[in-house]
Amino acid sequence: MRQIILTFILVSGGFLFAKGVKLPSQPEDFFTDGYCRQIVAKTCQTGAKSVRAYVDGKWQNYPLAHFPSAFMEWNIERRLEYLDIIRKMMNGDTEQGPELAGPHNGMVATYGYAGQGSKFKLNNAVKGMGFLPKASKIDSVLAVLNKTIDSPMPEKLNVLESMYKDADNLFDMDRQVSLELYAEPKFLTQTFTNQMIYPVSTIVFLDIPSYKLKTIARLLDPNDPSLTDYEKKTVEYINLIHSYFHGAFDKKFIAVIYYVCEVYDNSPGRLDARGLMIAP
Repeated sequence: MRQIILTFILVSGGFLFAKGVKLPSQPEDFFTDGYCRQIVAKTCQTGAKSVRAYVDGKWQNYPLAHFPSAFMEWNIERRLEYLDIIRKMMNGDTEQGPELAGPHNGMVATYGYAGQGSKFKLNNAVKGMGFLPKASKIDSVLAVLNKTIDSPMPEKLNVLESMYKDADNLFDMDRQVSLELYAEPKFLTQTFTNQMIYPVSTIVFLDIPSYKLKTIARLLDPNDPSLTDYEKKTVEYINLIHSYFHGAFDKKFIAVIYYVCEVYDNSPGRLDARGLMIAP
C-alpha cells in the first residue's frame, strides 16, 4: 500500500517533477544529505490570500481564513494566564502549574501513511502551537528574543507578555507554527511521514471554549539549502521561541507552518457552536 500511495503521487504530479524534484519511493528516503524537503505544499508570506498544496492528485489553492475575534480573545487570554501562573510558581505563591488544556497544546490529526506495521494511515499527536510574526516584524522580534535569550526568566516572561498583548499588530492571523521534534533520518514519526505526502492537517484544542483548525502543513528543514530568506527566518524564529522558554537545544528542528483554511467552534452545549464553521 505504501508503494501504491507514493507511486500515485509521482505519476499524478508529473508536471512538478519535470523540474527535477521527485518524491522518494520509500519514506525512509525523505532525507537526502541530512535534510528533508517537502514538495506537496508551498510557503506563502504575510498577506497571501491562499496556500498552494498538492492534494488528491492535483495542485490546489486553499483560501486562508483569519482567526475570528472569539478565537483570539480565548487564545491570548489563556496564554497570559499561563505566564501569570508561572510567575506565581517562581514567587512561591502556588505549587500548581499551568493546565495542559488550552492554546499551546494542539492535537494534530494527519493522514497518508501506515508505518511501523500499522494498518492505519490516520494519526493524531499533541504538538506545541504558537503564532508566527508577520514578515515585516520578524526581524525585530528575532532581535528582541536574541538579546534577551539569556535574561532571567521574569524578564523573559515580560517579553512574551508584551508580544501576546500586541498580537494583532505582531502576528499573522492565518497561521500557527510548531516543531517536528523527533523526525530524523533514522526515525520517522507518522505525523512527519503523513505531512510529507499529504499536507492536510486538522488541529483541535482541548478547552472550553474549544476550537478546531483545518490547515495545510508546510514543513521546513533548517538544513535545506534551498530555503528562501523568509523561510530561514521562519525556521529560526520557531526554534528560538521554543528555546526561549524551554531552554537551549543542541540542534535546530524541522519547523511546521500550519496555514489555517477553516476555523470551527467545537464548544459543547451552545447552539452557535458544537462544531460549526466560524471562518471563513
